[in-house]
Amino acid sequence: MSDKAETGDTTAEAQPISQELLEILACPIDKSPVKLVGDRLVCQEQGHKYRIEDGIPIMLVDEVEQ
Repeated sequence: MSDKAETGDTTAEAQPISQELLEILACPIDKSPVKLVGDRLVCQEQGHKYRIEDGIPIMLVDEVEQ
């Protein structure tokens, strides 16, 4: 566990979802591409925000953050 801290391995924290998944996701409200901002997916057109839990994007319309 301390080996990760010493080597600076923060891959899981830096990228909560894979790049491949990020490339195919779209906002369920307006179908625009999304980008990763911190620990949220953000719609590039309207700014809708979707959380990511355990590497799974929660992209339900009822769960959107403004």
